[in-house]
Amino acid sequence: MSRSIVATNFLVCICLIAISPARAGAQAPAPGAVLIVMLGTGTPQPNPDRQGPSLAIVAGGRAYIVDAGAGVVRRASAALLEGIAELRPDRLGIAFLTHLHSDHTIGLPDLILTPWVLGRSRALALYGPAGTSAMAANLLRAYAQDIDVRIHGLEHANPTGYRVAAHDIEPGLVYQDANVKVIAFAVQHGSWKEALGYRFEARGKTIVISGDTRPSDNVIKACNGCDVLIHEAYSGQTPPVPLDTTRWRAYLAAFHTSAEQLGELAQRARPKMVVLTHTMPFAGSSGAQLVAEVKQHYTGPVIWPRDLDVIAP
Repeated sequence: MSRSIVATNFLVCICLIAISPARAGAQAPAPGAVLIVMLGTGTPQPNPDRQGPSLAIVAGGRAYIVDAGAGVVRRASAALLEGIAELRPDRLGIAFLTHLHSDHTIGLPDLILTPWVLGRSRALALYGPAGTSAMAANLLRAYAQDIDVRIHGLEHANPTGYRVAAHDIEPGLVYQDANVKVIAFAVQHGSWKEALGYRFEARGKTIVISGDTRPSDNVIKACNGCDVLIHEAYSGQTPPVPLDTTRWRAYLAAFHTSAEQLGELAQRARPKMVVLTHTMPFAGSSGAQLVAEVKQHYTGPVIWPRDLDVIAP
């Protein structure tokens, strides 16, 4: 199984690095349990330890990807090596985008093409806000020569697995199968006309993913006592000196949520656990400070995971 598992029966208050079951005493999840795999926990900052924003909800033998940041397929391959069979690259067949910022979508060509090169024969099912279908179509045009050579050249690739069944969605129920029910809801992310969060319901567990957003009542409504709230955050107390300007403060207030604001939001939303991602612990602050800022208002467990950490609600 993966190196890092945090289960709700292990009450974590502050997690600055991954929790190893052997080190922390957390129990491995039962076979068939719903898992959250943090594929990428980073930001646009090119941090080699934190790839671009992406995670997988694993349920019923299938992986459901949320966002496609840099390194998404390679992180999935790493998770496969650590025991998550559902993240074998050629099995990556469905994804949901929160919004179309480059750091959340720059891995999309990778997610479209690499699993196909490795044998996926079905089109990637892709769900996201308005513009998702156009982005997918433009990417296929950009890689038209690559696709042609792979199909008609000596590789003899299958002629279907590179395709994308893209859906521009609106808030509401957007997907359901035997494993999961997925509900999208609107959030406010600065100048973006449309940005989404997602509520996943799977096997009695509810997982809410904020996407990038300033504090949103829709996140509170979507969670409403959920098992896990996965939310972005930045340190509101120690911004980097070169960026400590009115303009920078205005940007953060419009596009993102401070850790203290997240604590206030979580206290109202009442999740059983908060997981921080896409975090911005600025110079002079740390993950410990981010967690402490959340816990000024929220009394439940707060996790600051690393890439490839696995959470079992």
